[in-house]
Amino acid sequence: MRNPVGGHVPVAGGLATVGLGYARELGAETVQVFVANPRGWATPTGNPVQDERFRAECEAESISVWVHAPYLINFGSHTEATVEKSVESLRHSLRRGREIGAKGVVVHTGSATGGRPREVALAQVRERMLPLLDELTHEDDPDLLLESTAGQGSSLCSRTWDFGPYFDALDRHPKLGVCLDTCHIFAAGHDLAGPHGAAQTLDLLVDTVGEGRLKLIHANDSKDVVGAHKDRHANIGAGHIGEEAFEKLLRHPATENVPLIIETPGGKEGHVADVELLKKLRERRG
Repeated sequence: MRNPVGGHVPVAGGLATVGLGYARELGAETVQVFVANPRGWATPTGNPVQDERFRAECEAESISVWVHAPYLINFGSHTEATVEKSVESLRHSLRRGREIGAKGVVVHTGSATGGRPREVALAQVRERMLPLLDELTHEDDPDLLLESTAGQGSSLCSRTWDFGPYFDALDRHPKLGVCLDTCHIFAAGHDLAGPHGAAQTLDLLVDTVGEGRLKLIHANDSKDVVGAHKDRHANIGAGHIGEEAFEKLLRHPATENVPLIIETPGGKEGHVADVELLKKLRERRG
């Protein structure tokens, strides 16, 4: 299927019982989940019964699964405790990803804290993240997907070309990929809503990381104007990016078969509407 469409689903109360129940109500063809508290450092063990049921039912219904690692992770931090916890947290997300059959684990690219130069922070990314990539030796291990930020503060990766030094720091590892968040990239300064904005942005990304590295799209409209450096998601077509940009995004060769996950406001009602709209745009792409 070209561009499966789905959403981030709640899993408190059970991956299979709650998560898949919500996914079905959305009409989701792909899902994203947290396997730990996104705003904490805890690394909980899974429930093997829920894991197996979730994995089996997703396979039976051809629903691809993605994990979003906790938000606190920052491999560019100047604080050793934060870096150590980041390693432990990301390793946990990757392991849990394999246990539930996830295709990829999304992690934010972080920032250079403490006033350190970007090069120093990227050297630390290499030292601490590359070993985790090298641990991905099982056939069913997920890819590690880098998600750029909206460009706040001393972000290590916000524009398309910033992925270049990040990929280089990690030896362009075969298990490395990109999760493109449309709101983040727009907020960072790429005008997806411009006449050729979507195509130019994707062309730049492919030029930077190579073909086949874009594995997932977080499809979110933006409450703020292009270049605002604010990460505030809007429902599809209700923000400054607009429907047309998403339609153009879906037409680009780089997005072929790449799943779209919504992380939009509005609760279940808003999510159902966004999934339906993206499916319509997919059919219209021509």
